[in-house]
Amino acid sequence: MPTIAIISQKGGAGKTTLALHLAAAAEDTGHTALVIDVDPQATASQWAAWRKDAPPVVIDSAPPRLAAKIEQAMSQGAEFIVIDTPPHADSAASAAVEVADLVLIPCRPSAFDLAAIKTTASLIKMRGKPAFVVFTAGSPTAPRMYEEATQLVESYGLNACPHIIADRAVFRHAAAEGKTAMEIEPKGKASDEVRLLYKWTCKHVNMQSSRKRRASA
Repeated sequence: MPTIAIISQKGGAGKTTLALHLAAAAEDTGHTALVIDVDPQATASQWAAWRKDAPPVVIDSAPPRLAAKIEQAMSQGAEFIVIDTPPHADSAASAAVEVADLVLIPCRPSAFDLAAIKTTASLIKMRGKPAFVVFTAGSPTAPRMYEEATQLVESYGLNACPHIIADRAVFRHAAAEGKTAMEIEPKGKASDEVRLLYKWTCKHVNMQSSRKRRASA
């Protein structure tokens, strides 16, 4: 089953929001998802505690234990694994890339954030893993900005995902309640963006985006 690493050397890029929403989208389509929280700040783990054990499951892990945690999770039925990493931590990012089938790099479409992904680009190239930049927390109505950001990303030797996760208030409201955008506004634009990105991600890891729902107990 696929493992997706979410990495960025810059804080505030939306790594945890992306990780949790991808896992939640997998759960919504009938898959058993798991988020592995490698960030010492444990934001994903706190969100899970607020949910009172509602899926997706979130566990923590030290970087050296990632491979073992993934193997154990898969043996217990995990079908879609997302790794949430801390900023400014090359060892954690390296460990996550090492075990990942696909790397997603959330990045705000701003000059400082785009410049910061050069370090991440170098790390990806050394590992030879498929990777894409996902533009996050930018305006939902600025196509020219995303076109220019995409050109810059490509100059670093990376590809940009065609789907963005725009800056929308529902993500902040959902996080504060231990929920997802899909739970707060199931038919909202944020939910649509997450679902499109999830389906795109599944294509890149050769996984069906949905499966027959598990029967209720």
